[in-house]
This record gives sequence, C-alpha cells and structure tokens, in this order.
Amino acid sequence: MSDRYELFLTCPKGLEGLLAEEATGLGLEETREHTSAIRGFAELETAYRLCLWSRLANRVLLVLKRFPMSNADDLYQGVLEVDWAEHLEPTGSLAVEFSGNGSGIDNTHFGALKVKDAIVDKLRTATGDRPSIDKMNPDLRIHLRLDRGEAILSLDLSGHSLHQRGYRLQQGAAPLKENLAAAILIRAGWPRIAAAGGALADPMCGVGTFLVEAAMIAADIAPNLKRERWGFSAWLGHVPALWKKLHAEALARAEAGLAKPPLWIRGYEADPRLIQPGRNNIERAGLSNWIKVYQGEVATFEPRPDQNQTGLVVCNPPYGERLGDEASLLYLYQNLGERLRQACMNWEAAVFTGAPDLGKRMGIRSHKQYAFWNGALPCKLLLIKVQPEQFVTGERRTPEQREREREQAALGQSEPEVDNKKVESNQAPAQIEQARLSEGGQMFANRLQKNLKLLGKWARREGVNCYRVYDADMPEYALAIDLYHDWVHVQEYAPPRSIDPEKAQARLFDALAAIPQALNVDKAKVIIKRRERQSGTKQYERQATQGRFTEVSEGGVKLLVNLTDYLDTGLFLDHRPLRLRIQREAAGKRFLNLYCYTATATVHAAKGGARSTTSVDLSKTYLDWARRNLSLNGFSDKNRLEQGDVMTWLAADREEYDLIFIDPPTFSNSKRMEGVFDVQRDHVELLDLAMARLAAGGVLYFSNNFRKFQLDEGLAARYVVEEISATTLDPDFARNSKIHRAWRLTAR
Repeated sequence: MSDRYELFLTCPKGLEGLLAEEATGLGLEETREHTSAIRGFAELETAYRLCLWSRLANRVLLVLKRFPMSNADDLYQGVLEVDWAEHLEPTGSLAVEFSGNGSGIDNTHFGALKVKDAIVDKLRTATGDRPSIDKMNPDLRIHLRLDRGEAILSLDLSGHSLHQRGYRLQQGAAPLKENLAAAILIRAGWPRIAAAGGALADPMCGVGTFLVEAAMIAADIAPNLKRERWGFSAWLGHVPALWKKLHAEALARAEAGLAKPPLWIRGYEADPRLIQPGRNNIERAGLSNWIKVYQGEVATFEPRPDQNQTGLVVCNPPYGERLGDEASLLYLYQNLGERLRQACMNWEAAVFTGAPDLGKRMGIRSHKQYAFWNGALPCKLLLIKVQPEQFVTGERRTPEQREREREQAALGQSEPEVDNKKVESNQAPAQIEQARLSEGGQMFANRLQKNLKLLGKWARREGVNCYRVYDADMPEYALAIDLYHDWVHVQEYAPPRSIDPEKAQARLFDALAAIPQALNVDKAKVIIKRRERQSGTKQYERQATQGRFTEVSEGGVKLLVNLTDYLDTGLFLDHRPLRLRIQREAAGKRFLNLYCYTATATVHAAKGGARSTTSVDLSKTYLDWARRNLSLNGFSDKNRLEQGDVMTWLAADREEYDLIFIDPPTFSNSKRMEGVFDVQRDHVELLDLAMARLAAGGVLYFSNNFRKFQLDEGLAARYVVEEISATTLDPDFARNSKIHRAWRLTAR
C-alpha cells in the first residue's frame, strides 16, 4: 500500500470552506471542496491527526479504490478485487454504508448488500470462517460513494461521527452538534479573542455545547482526545506506534493548556431543568475549573464585572416551531439586543439564528453574516460589534454626534442620544426602545394608545378588566388584541394569499414590538395566536400544554382563563352584555346553558340567584373547567353539568327551564356525536327542541358568530322572535358589529 492516501472528510453543509482551512493547517494537501465534504492527499500520520484534531469534520475516509461501474456486477467485482486480507481478519466484523444512486443501483440498501457480499466472499476461508455484520461497533466500517458512474470505496477511520466528542451525554430539546458549534465559534473569531485573553458568555447556553467547545479551543484540547475506540482501532493497516506518538503529543498540549489561568467562560440558562445536565457535561469534559453555569433569563445575564474585560457573546436562540411563538421570540431578541447594548459595550457578539428577520429586531446591526445549515434548516450567523455606531436608534446622527457617543462609551457612559433627544442614564429601557420602533410600528402604537385611553375610561367606570382594545382597526395590522388584567392576548388573523408573507411578518413584528410600550405591559405577558378559518372543533383543540390559568373578574364573579393552551381563552369577551343580562334576569329561575363551553354564563346565572342551573357540553375538558369556575365562586349545589351531544340530550330531556342560553358553534363534529352539526342547517331543529323545554313565561337567548347566518323566517310564525344584537355589544366591540348576532325568543 502507498504511504500517501487520498482522504475524504465529510462535514455539515456550509462548513466546507472552514474545514478546508482547518485540514490544510493540519497537513492535508491538494485540498478541494465538495458539497458537505472536502478531499485531499496525506500520509497516514496526517489522517490520524485529522481524526484527533478536526473540530469540524464528521468523518475521515481513507480511499481504498476508485473504479468505474455501470451495473451491480461491476460494483461487486470492483470491491472483490481489493485485497481485503490487508484490512480485516476473516473472523472480524464490518459495517457498510452506501451513498448515491445510478448505474442500475437506486436503493442504498441493495448497494450496501453487494459491497458486503464481495468483502465476505473475498475473506471466506476454507473452514467457513467469514466476517460478521455489526452495525454499532464493527472492526471495520466501509463506505462506498457512487458519483456519476464512479465508485469511491473508502475505509472510515473515524468510526462514530467525530462530532460525538463523548462529553455530551445529556442534551436539551434541539441542541447544536458539537462540530457546528465549533464552526460558529471559529467563524466568530473566538480563537483570536481567546488568544488575547478574552472572555466568553452564552446567555442561552442550554446544556453548554458552546461553552465546552470554546474552552477546548482556548485550552488547546484536541476535540476527540478522550475517544477510546476508532474506526482504525482493529484495522490491520493501523500503526499503533504512530498513533500513540500523536496522542501523547495531544495529551501534553492539553495538560499545558489546562495549566494556564482559565479564561472567564460563563453560561446562563433560563430553564432550571438544563442547569445540572449542562454542569454534568462540563464535568465530563474536564473543564469545571474553566466554565461556570448559572440560571437566569436573557435580560439578567452579566458579562465579567471587570469593566476593562471584553470578549465574545455567543448564542443560539430558539427558532420557534409553533404558531404563536412570534411574540416570545421577538421579545427574546429584543431583550438580547438591550442586554448587549447595556452591559457588553465593546464586546463582540455572534448570534446563530434560524430566523434572520428577528435578528434585525435586536436594535443593533451585524457587520457580517454567514450562511450555515443546522441539519436541513437554513440559518445565518450574525456577527456584531457592540459599539454605539452599530446601534439602531431610528434617528440620523451627525459625525459630531457619533464622535461624542464614542467618547461617552469610552468613559463608560450609556445610551447617548436617541431621536435627537438626550436620554438620561437612569431612564427606563422601555423609553429607549420606544425610539427604535419603525414608522409603521409607531403608527400602530399611537392607535393602541388612543384606543386604550378611550376604552380605559369606560372599562374603569363599568368595572371591566378584560376587554378588546384593538380589532384590525388598521387593515394592514390584522390583529385582535384583548386585555386580561395585566396580560395581553393577541390573535393574528391569517393574511390573504395576495399579501407578501415577508411583508405580513414584518408588520406583525412591528406590531408586537409596539404592544408592550403602548399598553405598558411586561413583554413576558404578551401571548400571540393565529386565528384562521376554523372547521369542526379545531378552535377548541389544545395548542399547548402549559396548563396556566389566570383568574379574572366580571360582573362580580370570578372566572378562569387560559391564555396559552387553546385558540380561545375560555371567556368570549363579546358575550359580556349577554352574560350580565342573564345575571340580572336569573333570580329564582331554572337556567339551562347549551353548548356551555366553560359555563361562564352559568356562573353569572348562579350569581344572579338562579334556583338551579344545568349546563350541557360534549367536552369533558370544558366541563371540568366549568366545574372549576363554579367552585371558584362557591357554587356547587344545584348546578348540574351534563356531558353529551346537545341535540341528542335535548331530545331525551323532559325538564322545564325558565331561562335558556344557546351559543352553538358554527360547525361541529366529534367521535362522541352522531352526524355533523351545522348551525345554518340545524338551528331550526335546535331551537324547536329547546323551546319545547321552555316553561311558560320563559325566555330563550340564542346567539352565534357565523357571519353569513340567516335566521329561518318560519321561526317567527311559532315564537315571538326579537333580534337584540345591537344591545349585546359593549364599546370594545362597537367597531366590529358582526362579531355575533343574538335573538330573544319567547312562546306565543
């Protein structure tokens, strides 16, 4: 065999250039880049060194043979011609990986099987000994890559992927692979910063991957120094003496690096469940003296107290996979930007993001951006110099102002001028942020503040603390915004297909940035959901599992709302006047609430002195919620909760009721009901069944929110029917008169 080998190094997509630089520095020659890989030539010593020292590669493949192939027989024959006795004992084990297609092979499993058959047939002895298959820990891992009619047969020297350093046995929900984390640190300039004695902080450290990789770079520790089993460990071509020499050199370098005064490397993580796993990973890496991890939110992380110390802030914010994540992510990025400006002057920052548009909302410009891939997800690395001239403040500054800002920054003074108005050092961050709203965001904030001023007076006078403050008043900002005490519930109406999605998202971010300022609420108390046209029971389906209930009050009763887990909150605010009307009329009456949902109207009826109440719904979840609402107000006796399909239940019921409230869904189906309910088609039958249960002199209130609904004219011939929609809308829904329609029915 030759003393010089062709090598392939695989890597995550986007790291090819960095890997080529690293591998060349480690001795690879004639380096060329390919998609998710590089190739070059080197002696075995360099191949070993690449295995030990590459922070970026996934695998190091030593090419055994290249040969043309046009069919499966060519593949088998080409592999068979290799002298496999130089590589593996007949009693050894192997695993085969196959990539590519063509030349009559369109199934990688079939291709791998042909390669395995050729190797086994070549090594089979007269006594029947032959290699076995071991996919987990084989003596030899063979890789064949099919590329445009050429087969490239390689030996995998690395064994398990090189990103698996061995220290990260515990991880969070969506961790970065170790080699991707190392690439981000290298691209962000951490080797330069570390060499100068700089510090490093990760304000969203998870289980500490950035921290460990950074400390290993700073302490000159080979990333795979602690790996015990390699792809070459049982390879017959392995030269143990050469490997031992390289490994001993790496050990000596690590000992020397760890003997130096440790750099200041700190991580902060909001989720308390990740703190101990992160510390365990750090301890396994042998870096507990270099790295410390603390629990804390982004807004509280502190760089090194030494004011002269600078360094790198690096983080990988969550990407947000669910609808409704926009608000929390926007505020997370805003908080990160605020913290960088306030506490990290003259530091550098690297933000790895799957949502680059959110990166623009930090209020600080990036001077460089690099494209990366995290698995199949395209991402960007934003590199930032935390200096006043990079701050986005919404105003244009003269060169003299910029120079004065630099002087103030050098003296340790904060936030010089915003919007041509001097901001005092003790001014609240929210005031500073207000100047950073876009023009559209400021217009939206102005409208919110105007609405809040007008509706706030009415709400205080009427004792209402849950109300709608905005409902798509400005068509380009298609949101419904409700206040629940000090919480804000935002529903985004899905934009029409004619609207550019990027523009729609930009407007949403503008609005979300404005909401906390305009309504003077904590960002953490803004919840966003997307409301689209619903079918069936979709609007009632669970969207999250936080299980966090908030107590609100209305008309002297207490009610529980859940702002996070469902599209609706458990309290339809537009029905407030109807609920209060029921409370006023309920004294001494038998009350029936059909499609009761969380039974808020029932609570009002009980508060008004109803003799008894019966509430019917198909959902056990909402009946449990109804039970909690009743108990919260001390109502447990004479308040019956019935689970069942309303139409079926009504047909079987024989009780009489003095006051009935019906607010059905537009459309409903369920495994527990027969057929499908359609309010337009079925409302006549529903009302006839309900009116049959209405006692003499009783009243039935019927409401629904189907905008195209038409009440059947024939009902007026059998009952006294009065539309009362206009009287069932409070000022907070005056702008949306079609939010629901309501009728009062009595017997003739």
